[in-house]
Amino acid sequence: MAVPKGKQSKRRTNQRFANYKATAPTLVECPHCHEMKESHRVCGNCGFYDGKEVVAQKEEKN
Repeated sequence: MAVPKGKQSKRRTNQRFANYKATAPTLVECPHCHEMKESHRVCGNCGFYDGKEVVAQKEEKN
């Protein structure tokens, strides 16, 4: 049975996971208000998702 000769350091162990590169989220145009939003998310500008209003927007009083 194979047995490691010495303990691996934390640095060497963590280097296996160090090659991750974060990417920017994919943005699509909202069909209702034409603002850019993340795909499969509720639009932060108008509150619509899949053609339906999911989040009611507060009206500003002037």
